[in-house]
Amino acid sequence: MPNIKIFSGSSHPDLSQKIADRLGLELGKVVTKKFSNQETCVEIGESVRGEDVYIVQSGCGEINDNLMELLIMINACKIASASRVTAVIPCFPYARQDKKDKGFFDIPVDNLYAEPAVLKWIKENIPEWKNCTIVSPDAGGAKRVTSIADRLNVDFALIHKERKKANEVDRMVLVGDVTDRVAILVDDMADTCGTICHAADKLISAGATKVYAILTHGIFSGPAISRINNACFEAVVVTNTIPQEEKMKHCPKIQVIDISMILAEAIRRTHNGESVSYLFSHVPL
Repeated sequence: MPNIKIFSGSSHPDLSQKIADRLGLELGKVVTKKFSNQETCVEIGESVRGEDVYIVQSGCGEINDNLMELLIMINACKIASASRVTAVIPCFPYARQDKKDKGFFDIPVDNLYAEPAVLKWIKENIPEWKNCTIVSPDAGGAKRVTSIADRLNVDFALIHKERKKANEVDRMVLVGDVTDRVAILVDDMADTCGTICHAADKLISAGATKVYAILTHGIFSGPAISRINNACFEAVVVTNTIPQEEKMKHCPKIQVIDISMILAEAIRRTHNGESVSYLFSHVPL
């Protein structure tokens, strides 16, 4: 079987290092530069001939530059005769604009899920989790929250935005009961955080004792941090698909679930030809 090589793009070196550490590997040598005309140049600093190559690049920061860098790195490895190249993309760029993600590709794609890590975090960090309600901040996330609620054996609720008539503010309607319970908002991503902060207010006014938010991808752009600081959250929990160190300095409510072990195990399983679907319901140690 060919050897495995892991390279990091420049979007999230910290996560790439954690993945390599968990696999007991060194990150491959790669140098990315910009030509004077701003084109990206990538030099792979070691032989990848016949190797099974994994390139870790997340869709954050300078998204377009990072996506281009990934494509150039893939191409460089292909030209250098790698036996196989796999892109490991913790936060997939442009996912919001692409509603049929599998239709995008004519190559094998494995989606990975943070749900097992989220369940573990809830049980370990929310003492009253058996008396909680899992809440979706919009109808679109209903499937996600029902799955988590089922696996915790608790209730779920959702917040429905009533279509606004002219000159009216959106009205948020809570469907479900959170009275005297801990409410846990769950969503796939939070960007400017207007919706989740609005939802948190709604839950407190509906009688929730505490409100947590758990979000897979914490983009946190624009006014997000000040909104979270002013909102009534106990904690806003995100995974590290996007670097959070800077944001955490300005917002003590942000807590991070490390998902490097999920990505590392997915890489190990793919390399060994094992099933990746085991990870949909288990957190690797």
